[in-house]
Amino acid sequence: MNYNILIGGSAGQGIVTLSQLLSKILKRKGYHIFLNKDYMSRIRGGHNFIQIRFGTEQIFSHSPFIDLIIALDKNTVEIHKEKLNENGKIICDESIDVSSDNLFKLPLKEIAKEVGNSKVFGTAAIGAVLKLFSIPLKDINKIFDEFFDSDLSNKNYQALIRGYELINNHFEYVEPQDKNHIMINGNQAVALGALAAGVSFYSAYPMTPSTGIMTYLAHKEEEAGIVVEQAEDEIAAINMAIGASFAGVRAMTGTSGGGFSLMTESLGLAGITETPLVVIDVQRPGPATGLPTRTEQSDLSFVLTASHGEIPRMVISLRSPADAFYQTARALNIAEKYQVLVILLSDQYLADYVQTIEPFDFKKITIERGIADASSVKENEDYKRYKLTETGVSPRLIPGQIENKTVLADSDEHNECGHITESAEVRTNMMEKRMKKQELLKEEIQEPEYLGAESPDILLVGWGSTYGPIKEAVERLNSENIKVGALIFGDVWPLPKESLEKYAKKVKTIVNIEQNYTGQLAKLIRQETGIKCDKSILKYDGRQINFYEIYSKIKSEVL
Repeated sequence: MNYNILIGGSAGQGIVTLSQLLSKILKRKGYHIFLNKDYMSRIRGGHNFIQIRFGTEQIFSHSPFIDLIIALDKNTVEIHKEKLNENGKIICDESIDVSSDNLFKLPLKEIAKEVGNSKVFGTAAIGAVLKLFSIPLKDINKIFDEFFDSDLSNKNYQALIRGYELINNHFEYVEPQDKNHIMINGNQAVALGALAAGVSFYSAYPMTPSTGIMTYLAHKEEEAGIVVEQAEDEIAAINMAIGASFAGVRAMTGTSGGGFSLMTESLGLAGITETPLVVIDVQRPGPATGLPTRTEQSDLSFVLTASHGEIPRMVISLRSPADAFYQTARALNIAEKYQVLVILLSDQYLADYVQTIEPFDFKKITIERGIADASSVKENEDYKRYKLTETGVSPRLIPGQIENKTVLADSDEHNECGHITESAEVRTNMMEKRMKKQELLKEEIQEPEYLGAESPDILLVGWGSTYGPIKEAVERLNSENIKVGALIFGDVWPLPKESLEKYAKKVKTIVNIEQNYTGQLAKLIRQETGIKCDKSILKYDGRQINFYEIYSKIKSEVL
């Protein structure tokens, strides 16, 4: 069993702090958490809300159905009251001019005044919430001590107790099960994966929704002994990362779609100089500024070929915070092992949603630098940075690594030593050498994760952050004896084909589920395999698709 709480109000009313406090309390009590945000691109006003879904088993997606609304303004009640479950309730301050049979109008602001701080009225609401769900107050004061200084912690705890006393139990109590999980969002998981894999330099220009990676790494900069550089723009950011990588530092850069567009020329620079580079694109709706604080999966087709000319690359989409951690570390290894560009695709939904997961297993993380040693170059020979090899991967030395061995790099076409050339023969050899790596990358690809029935009639195909909503939709459909399976792609280029071709032969219908207008994964699948998806469930309004939308459309449009 799980419940869904919505906290809504205008920007500046403290929704984020309130949600952080409540989710931390619920997590400490042993519940699993899934928190997602819906916020406007403005500092004050408008309508923002955060949903906290909690229960005794791990939760993989958000829900459109609400059990409790904490309304900090009238607008929240009007917008969301129709989404309340039959037994749902609304909590708001008594000063808000609304009326409803399922409404608790409480003197939250009056309590805050009596406690001595007008800002703690939200904490009084949390107290009421805990009472509604019969959650005991034991040890909650310790959480306040972590959040606030001693005086403010005491005032918040007083407000919590007063709010707890305002109301009676309402919802069925759910006994928590596990206190060993961690609570993390996608951006934090990417940052931690990079740190675990030994990243030493991260450069970026702030761009929603990718900025959280940079701010998390900057917060850990001194502790981790790394350099985090806020560049003047995205062009500078990627060029800094390329320079750091050329100098032997494990480097990475990140941005969102608009910034990634600015980086495209430098993607080619990394490609022709065979400089290892990991770039993460945390997608948001475009074109241009689009919807800066919303979510979409519309950059896939773009990143597959971004950069003039042809270069080898790998593209990995991140499916969850746990996946983001391990795949970021893997991407850094692949980039250096093959001296190629690796692009990670995330999006606003995954970047910002918070989930409780098992603690990361650092034993699964290895660091493969792919740097050659002195034995790779004979003493009486010039060092050939772009030496033609059977695999296309040349011995990579760091400038200054070996005395009297010069390491050259050039953005023009070049020979094995790195000197500029216009020779047709050398050009052909160098292009073939670089593109051999694309074939090597096929040995690294991971098949999509399969979910659902052993012998499905319907196969759902998705990628990246659609993982959670598809997973829950598949479980609900199968519980009704509708035989559905799903392949959720992480690696998307080179495209893994084995699982897809296996299931495509068996199923009656293939449905692609994507957060874009044109069905970009479906187009890629058809291009690479000839397999055509029979139906599409596409969403591109900036809001993440939920499990019920998938579930209902399968029942109404596919069956």
